[in-house]
Amino acid sequence: MQTLGTTSLGYILALDLGTTGNRAFVFNADCEIVGQAYKELTQYYPQPGWLEHDPLEIWQDTCWVMQTAIENAQVAPSAIAALGLTVQRETCLIWDKTTGKPLHRAIVWQDRRTAPFCHQLQEQGYAQEIYDRTGLVIDAYFSATKLRWLLDHFTDVDLKNVLAGTIDSWVLWNLTGGIHATDHSNASRTMLMNLQTCKWDERLLDIFQIPAHILPQIQPSLGVFGVTDPAILGAKIPIAAILGDQQASLFGHGCDRPGLMKCTYGTGSFLVAHTGSQIVRSQHQLISTVAWTQANQSGIDIGYALEGSMFTTGACIQWLRDGIKLIKNAAETEAMANQVADNGGVYFVPAFSGLGAPHWDMSARGAFFGITASVQPQHLVRAVLEAIAYQVLEVVQAINASSSTPMGRLIVDGGACENNFLMQFQADVLNIPVERPVMRDTTVKGAAFAAGLAVGFWHSYEALVRQRQIECIFEPRSKSVSNFATWQQAVKRTLAWTDKIG
Repeated sequence: MQTLGTTSLGYILALDLGTTGNRAFVFNADCEIVGQAYKELTQYYPQPGWLEHDPLEIWQDTCWVMQTAIENAQVAPSAIAALGLTVQRETCLIWDKTTGKPLHRAIVWQDRRTAPFCHQLQEQGYAQEIYDRTGLVIDAYFSATKLRWLLDHFTDVDLKNVLAGTIDSWVLWNLTGGIHATDHSNASRTMLMNLQTCKWDERLLDIFQIPAHILPQIQPSLGVFGVTDPAILGAKIPIAAILGDQQASLFGHGCDRPGLMKCTYGTGSFLVAHTGSQIVRSQHQLISTVAWTQANQSGIDIGYALEGSMFTTGACIQWLRDGIKLIKNAAETEAMANQVADNGGVYFVPAFSGLGAPHWDMSARGAFFGITASVQPQHLVRAVLEAIAYQVLEVVQAINASSSTPMGRLIVDGGACENNFLMQFQADVLNIPVERPVMRDTTVKGAAFAAGLAVGFWHSYEALVRQRQIECIFEPRSKSVSNFATWQQAVKRTLAWTDKIG
């Protein structure tokens, strides 16, 4: 306990509200998990390329996982020193602040309904200005066009009663009984925050015609946002940190300075490199974003990052299970991939929601290439896993081209990093070691670290990072890049697919 720099007994509650499910963890002073709970989240697909979540389900599940995790930990709610919150980032919604009811389901970050609007903005010449102000490329991935779509569909609503925000804002508002705020890491993903001033940008609000008064107040990522309504958990618990999920993962891995990078293999893959207190611009379609912020005596300390966002990773494994029913569970993919010597000439492009970095093509669509009569289910599964690794390779190449220090190690987390075949193949194609920690839930661990540090429950970030345990390091065994060029050719054939077919 002393090695972690804590002077108090008690616990930290951390919430991870993700794309496919919501989780709560209770950590003790030694940073050990003493209780947890998880609930899968319903996915709604009203049209091809559209994806929605029910905000009321998210809130109800949030309450359930918190209460269940605390019960499982067998601790009193009053013993919890702070709550840390991390969320899926660009997913957003609007709600009535009088009734507390959402006006529509939340539009998920993967949703592509606003792609035509994005094309329109690009044709109108806004791409460079928006990139300069936000560090982001114009894409349906980010929140601004989603909020514009929602407001366009509720023109008869009195905007004086409307609030808007990402999932963190919605949950914070419910947790506290009405505090409407967000942090810089989530705000930087809306395409409405100026990356230099870290404030809502009047010019961007004008471009997207979004009234400033409906947006949450932006606050430092580490710091008290409010306290929980005691009716929810039976105690007033300080909400002391809010982070976007990938930023929370970066924080949990100890990547707090230039040269340190991680990749989360979740619903999508997100490779993030810390760039220090300076904004680094990439010429290779990576986005510049806020890592996290913290108040100091003269203002705020701002950490920035470069990120490559790849939209489909765990989602394509889930599709193998639920969509085409090729597998019964994700764990089967490792064994199936090892049952064949190679991919059988099959290549997969995981563009279910278009392609993110480094292509940013909203019109691309997923495809298998090279299928012959000799192809078995194992080849298809292996091709899917290989595609995940190739996507990461593309982004690592872009990171290296944007940085003076080449990447020498990849730190990983997320559900798909459990797959040993995928991690070994990733090490082989990158030709660098891949490091997998014992605790895969680094996102929620980062939220816990941040909250505990913000209230003085822990005093040393360095000590928290040092006690991280590494389960496995996958060393590159052979250069497996010979098929990468063929995979890139497959990607090219899927670009602008919906444009080509009208």
